[in-house]
Amino acid sequence: MVIDPYVLTEVLTTLLLMGALIGGILDVIAALGMIRFKDFYLRLHALTVGVIGGSFYPLILLGLYSMIKLPYPSNYYVGGIALTTAFFILITAPAGSHAIARAAHRSKHVPKPAVVDRLREDRESGVMN
Repeated sequence: MVIDPYVLTEVLTTLLLMGALIGGILDVIAALGMIRFKDFYLRLHALTVGVIGGSFYPLILLGLYSMIKLPYPSNYYVGGIALTTAFFILITAPAGSHAIARAAHRSKHVPKPAVVDRLREDRESGVMN
């Protein structure tokens, strides 16, 4: 079975655009999470989702696209750099956010989330038995 190069180029272009769209959507979701979440740890999670989802998927697809669509030596360098960058982002982003969360927890400067438990308050005050 012979694959038409034009069809392969169109499929790769469509995948690259879909990856860029998914990355943009994940970045918008992460930005909304940074605005809407009240807790430091939830905001840190939203930030990590934005970093990994917003940059990892587009970089992987860009690297594959540049290595397959235009097989010139310079494009192999661009594709290799994009894939290497995506790999390092995938490794360092969760480790970095874990280190930030652990440091914040150990320093005790992060305020605890406000939890309102009216039932416990009523039991402690003697209103309820």
